[in-house]
Amino acid sequence: MAVREGQAPCVRLAAGCDAAYDTAQGILYGGVVLWDLAQKRVVESQVSRGHVTFPYVPGLLAFRETPVLLEALARLKGEPDVMLVDGQGIAHPRSMGLASHLGLHTMVPTVGCAKTILVGSHGPIGSLRGDWTWLHYEGSRVGAVVRTRSRVRPIYVSPGHRISIEGALQVVVRCLGQFRLPEPVRQAHLLVAQHKREASHSSQDGL
Repeated sequence: MAVREGQAPCVRLAAGCDAAYDTAQGILYGGVVLWDLAQKRVVESQVSRGHVTFPYVPGLLAFRETPVLLEALARLKGEPDVMLVDGQGIAHPRSMGLASHLGLHTMVPTVGCAKTILVGSHGPIGSLRGDWTWLHYEGSRVGAVVRTRSRVRPIYVSPGHRISIEGALQVVVRCLGQFRLPEPVRQAHLLVAQHKREASHSSQDGL
């Protein structure tokens, strides 16, 4: 079971994790970047690819994406202080989203940063960058809804493992840049999108 407690770590290196599907080829790409918060730049990146072996089941996407992301994480030379994942943490029907799975495997404090809500409800949220409100599910607080850019749709933050909701929120705020997604997650998204695009072009050139 994921641990929902823990202070926000002293973060210098934050790992951003994201996955991308090439549905035509049945290939899954897992990308991880190490983002240096002090220098505000990517200091390392790793990509892994593999065939999709687990069927699409809503709520069980972690079983598709965890293996390829763990492989990319294992290739990192640096050690992240925290991981930010494009996916859910405990704000999940089984309280175990992708961020929780990765945290349990790696024992690194892990935060889910999802673009869409999966479970729960919340009150009104202000329209300006930095506004936020709590996310509740079945009578419990499971995360926070955070406006990362003014008048842009919020993201849904929940702890994955070894960090509290408050700690997860603090880490995400520290990792915000000029875009909707926290910078480590955004960079991981760009990384896997690039590899997927390049592989697609190579496949077409070989026809």
